[in-house]
Amino acid sequence: MLPVQKSIRGDFVMTWWVILLEALIFAAVFTAAVFLAYRGDKKYSAAGIHNYPPDIQEEYFKTHERVDVSAKSKKVILTKSFGIFGFVGILLVCALLAGATTFWQGFLLAFGLMVWIGAYDTFFLDWVLFANLPMFRLEGTEHMDKAYHQKWFHLKGMLFPGVVFALIPAALVGLLIMWIR
Repeated sequence: MLPVQKSIRGDFVMTWWVILLEALIFAAVFTAAVFLAYRGDKKYSAAGIHNYPPDIQEEYFKTHERVDVSAKSKKVILTKSFGIFGFVGILLVCALLAGATTFWQGFLLAFGLMVWIGAYDTFFLDWVLFANLPMFRLEGTEHMDKAYHQKWFHLKGMLFPGVVFALIPAALVGLLIMWIR
């Protein structure tokens, strides 16, 4: 186990450099997962198309079979559920390595890392890569350059439901830390 810092009062303080390193590794793992999820035909799944702005979806469905890409569709819910479990696993390891010992330490670390990954996803992956790399363009929407550069769409998604979504794995990590430690 990594060394743990103590405050003057003897309270536990998580190691900041471990948290910074975890944030960087989390971003690398998340980026790899995004690139794997959008390789080949995988981006044409209901859960993949669900992440595109509505005008891109509509243009795509003009020439392709329409599938349910609503937030309530079974495929989207299943994908988001797997995402929650994946995040919980990664964030639990992060909390344990950082030395979290209480619900609130696990919760705050996990929530902070989720907010970080949401910001990273929005400001770099969505605004820079998604908007500019041809690999993310759906067939038949390649001409919609302006639609792929909709910053407000991605920012709104990060703020809501993104921040609310972040509460779920954060709470689960907090509970697991409380149970483990």
